[in-house]
Amino acid sequence: MSFDLTEEQQMLRDTCRQFAAAELQPNAKTWDHAHEFPAAAVRKCAELGLFGVAIPEAWGGAAMDNVAYALAIEEISRGCASVGVTLSVNNSLYCDPVYKYGSDAVKERFLRPFASGEKLGCFGLTEPNAGSDAAEQKTTAVRKRDVYLVNGTKNWITNGPVADAMVLFTITDPTKGVKGITAFVVDINSPGFLRQPKDEKLGICASPSCTIFFENLEVPAAQRLGLEGEGFKVAMSTLDGGRIGIAAQAVGIARGAFEEARDYSKVRNTFGVPIAQHQAIQFMLADMATDLDAARLLTLRAASLKDRGVRHSTESAMAKLFASEMSGRVTDKAVQIHGGMGYSKELDIERHFRDARITQIYEGTSEIQRIVISASVLR
Repeated sequence: MSFDLTEEQQMLRDTCRQFAAAELQPNAKTWDHAHEFPAAAVRKCAELGLFGVAIPEAWGGAAMDNVAYALAIEEISRGCASVGVTLSVNNSLYCDPVYKYGSDAVKERFLRPFASGEKLGCFGLTEPNAGSDAAEQKTTAVRKRDVYLVNGTKNWITNGPVADAMVLFTITDPTKGVKGITAFVVDINSPGFLRQPKDEKLGICASPSCTIFFENLEVPAAQRLGLEGEGFKVAMSTLDGGRIGIAAQAVGIARGAFEEARDYSKVRNTFGVPIAQHQAIQFMLADMATDLDAARLLTLRAASLKDRGVRHSTESAMAKLFASEMSGRVTDKAVQIHGGMGYSKELDIERHFRDARITQIYEGTSEIQRIVISASVLR
């Protein structure tokens, strides 16, 4: 693969970097402490074309590619990981499956305004007993002529409290296992769509999530994504792409921590010299920089394969696994370099440390990524 970015990719990366430095980084700590969804900043992201980066212009998107998308998510997450995951969910988990599996009528209503940034989407797969084991869906959809009646629960729904629509996974035939799962796109204003209070979380506190109940929610059959029984395929192909976004988010979080630790090491003195002159600190920074570059390259490789239409399940899993665990290592070292100040909420380092942790869990835990990778290498 080529490691040279196109002029368009560089322009988007630089625009996002400038925006993150000016608008996100100075405010991220305040949003995090207040558990406040940064609606105004998210609207500005929409103006930059970041809601549907790889969606064709005909459907409201920016008509760029997945490499550009990964670069954008890294830069935005460097400024604020909460904004980064808000955009990642809308791009990867909402717009992508609606574009791939929705009819033209569905795309007109449920894609165009979401890819253009007028509205925000979310993804309803996880349930109280169906996290890593996504096949254990219990939310049911029973067909009554031209509608399905949906009953059940979804939890940990990122964007849930502020979204306008959801890509929803249900069981339509419990006798068929994974072949009985069916996907829909649902308007959240539909009667029977019941959002609960926001979750209280360790990190990404400005990214709201919640539990959602469905009580006899009527979903028109026309809003199905793919055929009845194809929902598991829709979910797994969607998560392949979603893992690229989370890998990019993890790189952005780690880069923020690395850059702040590097700069701090130049001004913090111990034993009469800046700590950057101590070999222990130099070795930490060297490992952090190497980890970051390796994770970014794995992420861009997976994005490039997706752009070429090549199957990328293994490469996306590798990128997500390495980048998320790298982010944990790098943010941990960044706290250590800052010493006591790294443990203080006065600086951003502790936020990066908390934000990094979730990247090893959502959109497939590290253990699930290892299952995907080992299945490939042992095939």
